[in-house]
Amino acid sequence: MKRILFIVLAFLPLLSVAQMVQPVKWSGETIGDDSVRIKAVVEPGWHMSIIEMGDFLFTQEFKDSFVMTLAKTDLAPVRFNACNDNMCTAPEVWEYEPLSAHSVSSHETSSLGSGADRSLWLIFLLGFLGGLLAIFTPCVWPIIPMTVSFFLKKGGGKKDAILYGISIIVLYVGLGLLVTLLFGASALNDLSTNAVVNIFFFLLLVVFALSFFGLFEITLPDSWSTALDNKARSTGGFVSILLMAFTLVIVSFSCTGPIIGTLLVEAAGRSLLAPTIGMLGFAIALAMPFSLFAMFPQWLKNAPKSGDWMTSFKVVLAFLELALSLKFLSVADLAYGWGILPRWLFIAIWIVCFLGIGIYLLWNIWNVSITRKIIRAIVIIPSLAFAFYLVPGLRGAPVKAISAFAPPMEIEGREVFYDYEEGMAYARQTSKPVIIDFTGYGCVNCRKMEAYVLDNDSVKSRMQNYVFIQLFVDDKRDGIGDRNSQIQREQFGANAQPFFVQLDPYGHSIAEPMVFTTDPDTFIQWLKY
Repeated sequence: MKRILFIVLAFLPLLSVAQMVQPVKWSGETIGDDSVRIKAVVEPGWHMSIIEMGDFLFTQEFKDSFVMTLAKTDLAPVRFNACNDNMCTAPEVWEYEPLSAHSVSSHETSSLGSGADRSLWLIFLLGFLGGLLAIFTPCVWPIIPMTVSFFLKKGGGKKDAILYGISIIVLYVGLGLLVTLLFGASALNDLSTNAVVNIFFFLLLVVFALSFFGLFEITLPDSWSTALDNKARSTGGFVSILLMAFTLVIVSFSCTGPIIGTLLVEAAGRSLLAPTIGMLGFAIALAMPFSLFAMFPQWLKNAPKSGDWMTSFKVVLAFLELALSLKFLSVADLAYGWGILPRWLFIAIWIVCFLGIGIYLLWNIWNVSITRKIIRAIVIIPSLAFAFYLVPGLRGAPVKAISAFAPPMEIEGREVFYDYEEGMAYARQTSKPVIIDFTGYGCVNCRKMEAYVLDNDSVKSRMQNYVFIQLFVDDKRDGIGDRNSQIQREQFGANAQPFFVQLDPYGHSIAEPMVFTTDPDTFIQWLKY
């Protein structure tokens, strides 16, 4: 137990690196009866931008501290953010709240919205589902009874198997931390939209899918797993169990590799903590059967043995990987403007994949047991239903269920500007307010918001009152994305998407920014006109 505590304590410093940083500390002091002095202290290596303070819009930056004395009647919430060489924090608001006269009060800042929290929960859920999926692959499922039997025969029983589950979690969470620490926040965001990375993962998933179809076998060198297994058997204590977990990682790579890779790239563009959270969800799900079967070994007698059902599972997983691979190809295609994967073709391939799942499982269904008939039917019915649901998308229907994956659809009845200066010039010419949508081709939440909010009839009606500017921060053509990202960072103090701002025709903010939501009413309430 002491060794476990030591391992956990050893990981705490790494976890702290990935926590949300707050490099600016605010305080306020009442001066006499009429004035207040506010102060912000900025940590070394950071610089702070005051975005907005009452009716004033700032672009000035401060590296060490900011001090201002104001009349109480001029006090207003301060909206700010901070940046270092690797990342920028999301915009935050600090408001002076006096405790008593001549007293200094320091307050925690509050973030503009809970989109980041929702995003992390989603990444955890995706990781957990990916771990559950990995359990039933032919690289993991056969190892469960072998490993549990090994621990029971060894004499450690439940204790060792539970430690084995903890070791799996430590390894995969460590992988998420390693990705975060190696790349950093800015590089992770670039990673999620980088053409080379997306093309690589597209090809990787296609190769693994072809392997699952049975065209060839992908395995790591046997010497790796053999060496780790021999070392584990000759070593005692927690170290031997950790080496056993390493063996599982190596042996199961051909099945877990594409799931982990997809999860890490999906998490990369969301937040600094997302890869670690995703790996935590994946590892918890993957570790559960080892610990549970060790606690209740009699369950092993009732668990299905490896057999033909695993071949069927591999084929179904292959169709799913082919469908998911298109998301990576689409991001690269959109970011670089190649035009090789239009929305209708993306949807058509998805239809083929889900029809393929249904037809494959229907084949020879009468030759399997009644239990497997029921299990197959549970997969066949939603697969075929989903394929038919997608068919109207070939004619331009929104098919919102895949809005997070498919290329964006054009929203009819709205003039859109894709250049900041051009849109602002038109706003001054027509004396209309402006909405800027900072978005990205690789932004999953942006696609969801377009489908559920921007395509809403009531929202479209209200937005006729505005000049709509849509700026893609990951457009790789001629530096367009870099310029759009710079506008978002320098003028609005943010670098996450989706991010909406309302401006008057001369570029002054007229409302707090809007972040991710799928509720049209929330967006309508945010609109000023």
